[in-house]
Amino acid sequence: MSEKIFAVIGHPIGHTMSPFIHKRLFTLAHTEGTYTVLDVAPEELPSRITELNQLAGYNITIPHKQRIIPFLDELDQKAALYGSVNTVRNGTIRKGFTTDPDGFLKALAHSHIPLSGHIVIIGCGGVARTFAYEAVLAGCRVTIAARSAQARQTLAAEIADKLSGANVQTTAIDALTGDIDLLVNATPVGMYPHTADLPVSDRVLSHCANVFDAVYNPLDTALLQAARANGSTTGDGMAMLVWQAAVAHDIWDGSQYSSEDINQLIEDSAKELQRCFP
Repeated sequence: MSEKIFAVIGHPIGHTMSPFIHKRLFTLAHTEGTYTVLDVAPEELPSRITELNQLAGYNITIPHKQRIIPFLDELDQKAALYGSVNTVRNGTIRKGFTTDPDGFLKALAHSHIPLSGHIVIIGCGGVARTFAYEAVLAGCRVTIAARSAQARQTLAAEIADKLSGANVQTTAIDALTGDIDLLVNATPVGMYPHTADLPVSDRVLSHCANVFDAVYNPLDTALLQAARANGSTTGDGMAMLVWQAAVAHDIWDGSQYSSEDINQLIEDSAKELQRCFP
């Protein structure tokens, strides 16, 4: 039986926690697999599809979550709805999935943060699309805040077209006002090495009941620190990263994991991150 090889693709990929997490998931499920990292620049993607097709499956991060779609045979329902793919299962059919929704919802639950009321999504890229769609599906009032007026308006119009009755509005980030039940950072702002950067001002944070940051390096971002100083409940990107990885294994080979195992892996992954970036 040939060895099953998996990977994560992105650019720039740099240090990623994915190999650490996925190797542990293979061990927990008592399955065999090798997991590697592939730096694929946007202009290289078409020429490297043959290489990717030789893998048993792979994960996708920035900037390929939408770019990969034309090279796949089929999408699952949510990947098609969101126009975003972060997991591919190869075989007779090369099928794309998004495990970001599961990771997001489970990470919020992990931090005891409700998905209700007025939700502000900072950004309008692949992961922001997932957050915005999930918030609308949960019946929330959603504001998409991003620097590009065209990009945020395009995303809002797309959601409104696909989901009947969607309550979605847009604004510039520096124009945010009013009370926010949950603010979600879906941008790389604050990610290592630019760890002092904040996607929003203290003025905005003073009106946020809850704040979730999809950034996981550093684990405790400047945004989360500022949010706690303003009295917000916070959640970090590590729980989302681990949970969406666990769902990817279910897609690849049907592996299932207990909440206890995943909670321990979240804790261990946080320690590994701190070891790599003391």
